[in-house]
Amino acid sequence: MPVSRRDFLSLSTGAATGLSLLPGLSVASPSQPAWQRSAEGHRQADLGDGTYLNPVLAGDYPDPTILRDGDGYYMTHSSFDAAPGILIWHSKDLVNWQPVGPALEKPLGIVFAMDLVKHNGRYYIYIPFMKAPWSPPLASFANIMVIHADSIEGPWSEPVDLNLGGVIDPGHIVDEQGQRWLFTSGIKRIRLADDGLSTLGELEQVYDGWQYPDDWITEAYALEGPKLFRRGGYFYLVSAVGGTAGPATGHMVIVARSKTIDGPWENCPHNPIGRTENEDEKWWSRGHATMLEGPQGKWYMVYHGYENGFRTLGRQTLVEPMGWDDDNWPVALGGDLSLPLPKPEGEIVPHGFTHSDNFTSSSLGTRWTFFGAAASEKSRVTYTPDGLKLKAAGSSPTDSAPLVQTIGDQAYEISVIVNLEAGTEAGLLLFYNNRLFLGMGQSESGMVTYRGGKSSYWREPAPQTRRLHMKIRNDRHIVTFYYSEDGKNWTRHTVRSETSGYNVNTIDDLQGLKPALFACGKGSATFSQFTYRGLK
Repeated sequence: MPVSRRDFLSLSTGAATGLSLLPGLSVASPSQPAWQRSAEGHRQADLGDGTYLNPVLAGDYPDPTILRDGDGYYMTHSSFDAAPGILIWHSKDLVNWQPVGPALEKPLGIVFAMDLVKHNGRYYIYIPFMKAPWSPPLASFANIMVIHADSIEGPWSEPVDLNLGGVIDPGHIVDEQGQRWLFTSGIKRIRLADDGLSTLGELEQVYDGWQYPDDWITEAYALEGPKLFRRGGYFYLVSAVGGTAGPATGHMVIVARSKTIDGPWENCPHNPIGRTENEDEKWWSRGHATMLEGPQGKWYMVYHGYENGFRTLGRQTLVEPMGWDDDNWPVALGGDLSLPLPKPEGEIVPHGFTHSDNFTSSSLGTRWTFFGAAASEKSRVTYTPDGLKLKAAGSSPTDSAPLVQTIGDQAYEISVIVNLEAGTEAGLLLFYNNRLFLGMGQSESGMVTYRGGKSSYWREPAPQTRRLHMKIRNDRHIVTFYYSEDGKNWTRHTVRSETSGYNVNTIDDLQGLKPALFACGKGSATFSQFTYRGLK
């Protein structure tokens, strides 16, 4: 039976409308922490009372592609400059997610939005690789390739080049005759060979999108992100327009459908399905959706958005319930996404992972990744009884390919012990990209302060020592540095920073501000006792 947006909202947000709540449903108070917290203080979506509060994956996890496989779900995201890349997650309820591991050991370029699919018992990930300064030679600025595996846990194949250039955002679908197709930004399509490892014919334009009113404030039209599925007698094509950042009201989700894969594609009469309508909303730039059938036959939309006031965290993964109207068009039912929603049924798996690290074993690809790293970068890391030994690279954080970690809290504190070899500078950063970062670097000659992606004029009078404890506290964009020789008596760095501007609209790069460890110059640095603590 079709469920209307009004029907759903009367259950899920009744406190705001005078209606009764679902059993166990509570409305978040804006003056109190709304999320459950892990032992380290991470925000967690599952509120433990039969409801959840977005985001389901906090932090820079954009462009979700999600696969239903039996009674479980697998998801991955654009990993951009990360190596290893393409971290796969597993869930039974679409809210609690556990990392499986990285699928891409050696990226060939910057990894944009992908499609994770399963066909005839084999898993495939269709990947756009974008040219980067560190990438091997590539034929085009954008190059779609595919990796495959017989198990979701791998091993995954090396990338297979589909010789498909100049487009991004692949979306896989099987037609009425069992033939495989790949749709791309544009929206274009090309037929795939039966094994999914090569293309047949040429790209062809098949859909021109839905045009929003000209007075809407968006970044750009940018028709992209096609995700396709079949339901009933229709193929549904879900895509994004409006640009992925820029104004908060830009990005949106649109839907079209056709009775055959060849079209014609009919636009949904209530497009856009999802959109941020004003800057007062909790989630901005909502788009790039995958729609799927979840537990108990209920439908959901999984997509990303920027958190109001915290673009620094990147685009975070959101889950919104969906219904279907009497004419079999999808309807988004989430309403005010700053409020809790009924949690899908399903077994609860342990969510996320700890961010603190004693460096007794490798967590590359899950906890840590290199930023902007060539294929050989992994050889820079050695695990010793004293901690993680990182061989120096480059002359500053800009070209050092630091180790970074994705986090999703509005306020947190990180610390680490740094031991230096002669000729090495190393330290602790909050790193957006190689043009925008801040933090502390220590060398034999003392401390270098970094702000705005460069060394600061300020020379902090820190001790000239090869062993130093470093700590950074980010309290909702107010960032304070500390250092200590014994880990007990801390000195506050003289300069504080305000970092709300460390985001995509400042630097024109789709990333998030992340803790990072770097070593540059000559020699190596050993890092030990990295700790993370989320703050309420």
